[in-house]
Amino acid sequence: MGEPTPTMLTAISMSAIATNGVVPAGGSYYMISRSLGPEFGGAVGLCFYLGTTFAGAMYILGTIEILLAYLFPAMAIFKAEDASGEAAAMLNNMRVYGTCVLTCMATVVFVGVKYVNKFALVFLGCVILSILAIYAGVIKSAFDPPNFPICLLGNRTLSRHGFDVCAKLAWEGNETVTTRLWGLFCSSRFLNATCDEYFTRNNVTEIQGIPGAASGLIKENLWSSYLTKGVIVERRGMPSVGLADGTPVDMDHPYVFSDMTSYFTLLVGIYFPSVTGIMAGSNRSGDLRDAQKSIPTGTILAIATTSAVYISSVVLFGACIEGVVLRDKFGEAVNGNLVVGTLAWPSPWVIVIGSFFSTCGAGLQSLTGAPRLLQAISRDGIVPFLQVFGHGKANGEPTWALLLTACICEIGILIASLDEVAPILSMFFLMCYMFVNLACAVQTLLRTPNWRPRFRYYHWTLSFLGMSLCLALMFICSWYYALVAMLIAGLIYKYIEYRGAEKEWGDGIRGLSLSAARYALLRLEEGPPHTKNWRPQLLVLVRVDQDQNVVHPQLLSLTSQLKAGKGLTIVGSVLEGTFLDNHPQAQRAEESIRRLMEAEKVKGFCQVVISSNLRDGVSHLIQSGGLGGLQHNTVLVGWPRNWRQKEDHQTWRNFIELVRETTAGHLALLVTKNVSMFPGNPERFSEGSIDVWWIVHDGGMLMLLPFLLRHHKVWRKCKMRIFTVAQMDDNSIQMKKDLTTFLYHLRITAEVEVVEMHESDISAYTYEKTLVMEQRSQILKQMHLTKNEREREIQSITDESRGSIRRKNPANTRLRLNVPEETAGDSEEKPEEEVQLIHDQSAPSCPSSSPSPGEEPEGEGEADPEKVHLTWTKDKSVAEKNKGPSPVSSEGIKDFFSMKPEWENLNQSNVRRMHTAVRLNEVIVKKSRDAKLVLLNMPGPPRNRNGDENYMEFLEVLTEHLDRVMLVRGGGREVITIYS
Repeated sequence: MGEPTPTMLTAISMSAIATNGVVPAGGSYYMISRSLGPEFGGAVGLCFYLGTTFAGAMYILGTIEILLAYLFPAMAIFKAEDASGEAAAMLNNMRVYGTCVLTCMATVVFVGVKYVNKFALVFLGCVILSILAIYAGVIKSAFDPPNFPICLLGNRTLSRHGFDVCAKLAWEGNETVTTRLWGLFCSSRFLNATCDEYFTRNNVTEIQGIPGAASGLIKENLWSSYLTKGVIVERRGMPSVGLADGTPVDMDHPYVFSDMTSYFTLLVGIYFPSVTGIMAGSNRSGDLRDAQKSIPTGTILAIATTSAVYISSVVLFGACIEGVVLRDKFGEAVNGNLVVGTLAWPSPWVIVIGSFFSTCGAGLQSLTGAPRLLQAISRDGIVPFLQVFGHGKANGEPTWALLLTACICEIGILIASLDEVAPILSMFFLMCYMFVNLACAVQTLLRTPNWRPRFRYYHWTLSFLGMSLCLALMFICSWYYALVAMLIAGLIYKYIEYRGAEKEWGDGIRGLSLSAARYALLRLEEGPPHTKNWRPQLLVLVRVDQDQNVVHPQLLSLTSQLKAGKGLTIVGSVLEGTFLDNHPQAQRAEESIRRLMEAEKVKGFCQVVISSNLRDGVSHLIQSGGLGGLQHNTVLVGWPRNWRQKEDHQTWRNFIELVRETTAGHLALLVTKNVSMFPGNPERFSEGSIDVWWIVHDGGMLMLLPFLLRHHKVWRKCKMRIFTVAQMDDNSIQMKKDLTTFLYHLRITAEVEVVEMHESDISAYTYEKTLVMEQRSQILKQMHLTKNEREREIQSITDESRGSIRRKNPANTRLRLNVPEETAGDSEEKPEEEVQLIHDQSAPSCPSSSPSPGEEPEGEGEADPEKVHLTWTKDKSVAEKNKGPSPVSSEGIKDFFSMKPEWENLNQSNVRRMHTAVRLNEVIVKKSRDAKLVLLNMPGPPRNRNGDENYMEFLEVLTEHLDRVMLVRGGGREVITIYS
């Protein structure tokens, strides 16, 4: 038998773990949980608890079988009317009496474990006497075998229940009469009766069922002989006249039939519970005086002793007992007599009584150990709904755990069949042994500093071999039971991981995770990710109030909807002050953010930075967030809603610097406006759309975001619409066709619409907006000018005067949306205040214009121009570049001179950009007023910081009258590939 091998290897691993520190109550559960973590410990511990409980049911069923089959057969409540119903009647009797015995045993355990301990020596004495009686009987059978006759018809074994004389005919005086056996196979008791064909052709023979150790029978029993269910048990080597093939066997004839299909793996599963007692001592580790000494010594000696007894018993039984008797499960061939008891010396009653008390003792031990194991799991609090079973009597006895154990044990008793119960508990025990070996191997391989066991006779290869053998035995015994056991353990593991497991025991799995994380991070350093693997790795910047609570939790809701638990998410915040003074506040802020992340189901990390000012703190987060190759590539931030009302105006300055820094770092930027109106995770949109205004080709970033959002249940029912802008001389049909083809290659389903923007004169509303913006800009300058800034302001006023003179050039008096293309020389002389804040390539009416000097290309910052692709056709771009300065119409001159006096001195570049923002906003509001979310390109800020406040005003105008807006600015690295 191979079972002692994995059990001995498991005992070696368990000895190493047991000598690596104090082992309190819980035994194997404590060893596994403290070595592999609460998830593995809880899952395997509960499975081991179930195995121990079902083992108690198996021992009780064994007790009832001995009681009804050998001690008191008359106690049977259910009687069989014929031989075919005996098995069913026995199972029903075992259910009734098993329930009664279980109640009695549970009562004894409830009264006190001290009574169980007192009976333990008595039970052990009975087991030892039984074993000695068997060895003595084997020795005696070598020279004086016992009389144990069995009856054969041909080579078929006959059941003794229906007859007494093993013969067809008998002599009574001088007359030949038929026997009771004749009547079982023939139509009547007369000699001329019609009899069974096989009965007529074959003779009846009586042989000895226990010929003894000197008979040489071991040669015949050495080889396997597996049977299928319902076949007759036959003896090898006996002469027999067979019947024609296909002749049915009458099941009413008194043959000994196989009650089940047998094969090697099934026998392994049935036999294995006999070697599962190695954990009995460890389960009661809390009651041991010195567990570190008792567990290794007692377990290894117990395995060595029992293995020797089991193996020798198998060999000796095969040498002494006929094979047909060994395969007769219910002893029908010997009229229910105990075969092993007949072999025992000096009396069969020694083995009968010894077996009865040993099974009773094993059942009591299971009912004692299992509740303590459950109590240890409950007290750890890793499974919330089991915590009630951690309570008990004042002396610590697990009362509620005992009640649950008795109920589960009753399930095994109602199953009744030992052959069905044994594989179940074998799976649970093998799983426990496997994880004990795994725990020892992991601790050794990780070289954990606290792994210093006193038990030196182990090696990680032995633990690994034991783990492999246990796993193999699980599938050898019963592959479907193995899968069921692993499924149960997996469900328990996931439940503990989801609801509990808030314990930190310094387990090996955490060390394994650190090693795996280190390896993965080093692999990420080998090169940048492929475009196929690109996805937004978010750095979410949140603001906390004075109580360290997140001001806008909807930002984390959006993060959860966007990420769906995939990729990297870092939630960062900045506190102003010094680290020494504000460290407690930072810890509270981290806890608050983590709680919110858990509530919003955001899988990621939290980082709170303390800095002297917010701008530097945000810069530090952008630069240092992440580790190695696991870094963010996208920044998510909320729009500074009250930027106009801030007295120090530092909020919008920080925001613009954030935009510049993300551009410099080639990071994508997502800005949510009206974030308080964004939906939370419990909300659902039953209809609506996500509108994408695709002004600049940014590598597909705008396309990817709605696709990711629609994977979440909040946005799942929203359709995706994509708008692009065309001028009057663009081919709208071709643009729509090209964009539809592009989306097809991206495998994205969306509605495409091309919006035509007509040229129009600049409205008074635009002039008023520009005037207010410039007046506000001048006030800000006066409020914050230092001495050096005043000197620069004088120079700037001089430059503005020169620019005004140039603006009086008639060639530039036509205020059109299309800004004329300038030569390189002219571009260099252009004044700084004319830097376009909303670039011409992002303006709907001028898609092909190049950015002015000092500007950053839209969506790319300082990225290479090749990475920016406009959504308009190449022919249109070439045509625009070849255009000369637009002619000035009389109507345009009239409009110019009809302006209000204060409009005349406005910066005309600002007017044009404001006009672009107003017109584009009107179109977006018209098309997307009812959209659930609007995404559009975010223009880059000017390099000249004098126009920062104008930049904020342009963005504000661009997104007016829209409920939910997300401004998207690509980083130049994200490219959504069209290949699979």
